[in-house]
This record gives sequence, C-alpha cells and structure tokens, in this order.
Amino acid sequence: ADTPPVDAAAGPFLHAGAEGRDAVALGGRLELDPAAEELLTGALPPVLRLGATTAEAPAVRWLLAQTLGELAADRPGASFALGHLAPLLLVQVLRALLAHGGADAHPAGLLRALADERLAPALRLMHGDPARPWTLAELARAAAMSRTSFAQRFKDLAGVPPLAYLRRRRMRLAQHTLRGTDTPMSAIAASLGYGSDSAFSTAFKRATGLSPRHYREAARSAPDLPARG
Repeated sequence: ADTPPVDAAAGPFLHAGAEGRDAVALGGRLELDPAAEELLTGALPPVLRLGATTAEAPAVRWLLAQTLGELAADRPGASFALGHLAPLLLVQVLRALLAHGGADAHPAGLLRALADERLAPALRLMHGDPARPWTLAELARAAAMSRTSFAQRFKDLAGVPPLAYLRRRRMRLAQHTLRGTDTPMSAIAASLGYGSDSAFSTAFKRATGLSPRHYREAARSAPDLPARG
C-alpha cells in the first residue's frame, strides 16, 4: 500500500517496492504470422504463472537473464539476439502450459488437443504430412481408438471434427505460403494434397471468401490482414 505507482510505459523495465527491487516486470511483444496467430492466441489463457520448481523454470530463468542482459547492455547485435530469445521463451512457456495445465485447463482448441496423449499421435500425422488424404480410420488407429470414440474426443477437445481440422490446417498453411512467397498455385495445391489448381482454388475460396490470387494481393497490400476461414 506504501509503494507509489509506476508508469509502465516508461520503458522495458518496471521496478516496484523497497528501493525499487521487490518486483521487476519486463514487458515485450512477439509478432506472429497472422495466418497462425489466431490458432495460438485463441488457445492461450490470459495469464500463465510458471512456478519456480517446475521443470521448465531453469530454462525460462536463463532465457530471461539473457534477455535482461541484452536490454541493459545494449551491445552490438542486441536486436538479433532478442529476436531469437523471444521465440525460445514462448516455446518454454507453451511447454509449461501443456505439461502442467492438463487438457481440462484449456478451452477447446489446438492446445487442449495437443495436451491429450490420446490425440497427440493423430495430430502429429496431420501436421507432419498435411497433403496426405488421411481417413478417419487411419487417424483413429494412430490414437488406438475406435472411429466413433476418436471423432467425438477430437471434437470435444479441438472444437472441430478431425477432418475439418485437417482442412483448416491446410488453409492456414496456404495462407502462410501465399503471404510470404511467390510459390506458384500449382505447387501450393500439390503440397496440400489438392489434385489441381481449380480444386485448391475452390476449397480456398470456400474457406476464406477470396480466391488464392486475390488473397495474395490483399495480403501484400495489407500485411496485417487477419487469417480467414
């Protein structure tokens, strides 16, 4: 109650308490590809507390120390170093969230599905080879479940049926490629398992409301264009 307020916008460091050292807050921002941002941020809780005794704490502590050192010293290459430390911090936080939150702690979505040991093998298959025409039977077999039980569990935890999730995954990958590369439509279509440009274009427009060509043009003119579909 005796600690005066501190302006949090004054810089990357915020000190409060006796001699300004009882608490230290470090603020930062990590920009994600818009095509993937919605999948991640929609599955994250507003606040995550990482205990000092968790398995991930030493790595997070080391990464924070390196980050603080780079910010305080302002040495050559600091921006490059910080650009790599921030994603590593995010990885450790996500690992902690999956390891200690438990599937029931997350809303329906990708993180909740990933936290489930039964569904993880099927998700790895879809993520590892999105072009393959996976069937419900193949995915259920990977999860060692019946098709009915697998489909219901996947929908309960991921929020969508398995094959609908696979289609959404393909569209997110397509949007990412269209945004950042000049890859021909035929190559994108083949990499995602579509037999022709027209089949890919039809599926993409159904999911996003735009043809692949128009989406690429819109993304180039507006880099912060949100993901669609």
